[in-house]
Amino acid sequence: MADPKGFLTTGREVAQTRPVAERVKDWNEVYVPGSLLPIISKQAGRCMDCGIPFCHNGCPLGNLIPEWNDYAYREDWTAASERLHATNNFPEFTGRLCPAPCESACVLGINQPAVTIKNVEVSIIDKAWDSGDVTPQPPERLSGKTVAVIGSGPAGLAAAQQLTRAGHTVAVYERADRIGGLLRYGIPEFKMEKSHINRRIEQMRLEGTKFRTEVEIGKDIDAAKLRRRYDAVVVAAGATVSRDLPVTGRELGGIHFAMEYLPLANKVQEGDLTVSPITAQGKHVVVIGGGDTGADCVGTAHRQGAASVTQLEIMPKPGEERAPGQPWPTFPMLYKVTSAHEEGGERVYSVSTTHFEGDEDGNVAALHLVEVEFKDGKLEQKPGTERRIPAQLVTLAMGFTGTDQSNGLVQQFGLELDQRGNVARDEHYATNVDGVFVAGDAGRGQSLIVWAIAEGRSAARGVDRYLTGSSALPAPIRPTDRSLLV
Repeated sequence: MADPKGFLTTGREVAQTRPVAERVKDWNEVYVPGSLLPIISKQAGRCMDCGIPFCHNGCPLGNLIPEWNDYAYREDWTAASERLHATNNFPEFTGRLCPAPCESACVLGINQPAVTIKNVEVSIIDKAWDSGDVTPQPPERLSGKTVAVIGSGPAGLAAAQQLTRAGHTVAVYERADRIGGLLRYGIPEFKMEKSHINRRIEQMRLEGTKFRTEVEIGKDIDAAKLRRRYDAVVVAAGATVSRDLPVTGRELGGIHFAMEYLPLANKVQEGDLTVSPITAQGKHVVVIGGGDTGADCVGTAHRQGAASVTQLEIMPKPGEERAPGQPWPTFPMLYKVTSAHEEGGERVYSVSTTHFEGDEDGNVAALHLVEVEFKDGKLEQKPGTERRIPAQLVTLAMGFTGTDQSNGLVQQFGLELDQRGNVARDEHYATNVDGVFVAGDAGRGQSLIVWAIAEGRSAARGVDRYLTGSSALPAPIRPTDRSLLV
């Protein structure tokens, strides 16, 4: 146990964010550099090293949280990094982007503020990079087997790294111009600077993983031909089809999916563009969708100089305490104020968009909405609550509906889909096509980054077993695992 009295003597402290007036003027990460250094060892000491550590169950990766908390408390950062990497390929991603279901499952969190597991995690990995503890781990020998990974998001990268380290020759295919998937173009720079992706990619290159950008399987390369070229294929193409809003006026200019809007802002930061073709500057912005992607749109609009920002959510405002139906240690739906929300704007709950209003040039000028409420388990409009709000830029951030089938990838492979429209797979992540496996959102549906990495690692074990007859690679989860309720 780290500090036997830590949970009694030390209060919860989290990373400090930079002043709003400062950070909205740049795209750097919102946190004060080095703000965790003076406090993180004591924060790790709050861990109680429980007899049954429910944080393990809350984390799809099964992270060894009490172990690396103990090392962090003792400031043995090398050992802490080793324990962290034992279950997680990319803790610098999860430490910045994961909503931390492990903290919701923390035993201390039953009646006190939970351990700052996420902050400890990111502190360990940042120290590991700074001290040179993160090094390439090329395999001792090659298997002679080849694997193609389609998609370079967290699931694809995790699968690729595991399989490369197992001795297979792995090539990652990405249809965008840079590696990273939604980590690269869906996550704003202020949430995670892309230097974190770049140095992981370099580590993987030195381990032997090959990367092929601007290659879309199904269009540039026939999927069936790709299967014949490799001994196995992992489909980690994500669930990239955005949910639309089919109401009157949807065709007006200025209404865009979040994943049309956010990547362009990231391309400006990459130096590809001087100004985004879709900008919020001087405009009244409405974001439809109350999740993390919606919050990313809010923060991006602030930095682009929006005149106003309004975020709409069809569901009621969550409570600040656990609802009776979401007891510990499940992951609760709580009211959350992100860094983007701290920067301003208005959040409106229990409303539904009825139609858009355009100007004489065919661009959106306003949005009409109505309040809604649940009656007999159904959402119904409340008469007399209609209103109009100005909207010169609208972003649709209502989630995703499944894997893109427009490029022919699913059809060319001949993949079967499940009832939800995801690629069907068995307990080893194998699809109905021999030698083709699926991991991440393509098989699971839209989910968390920590689930994507866990699925990538688990699918890698399935592939390794298929290629060699057995596998020593870890498998954090199975596709049918329902014990982790996130």
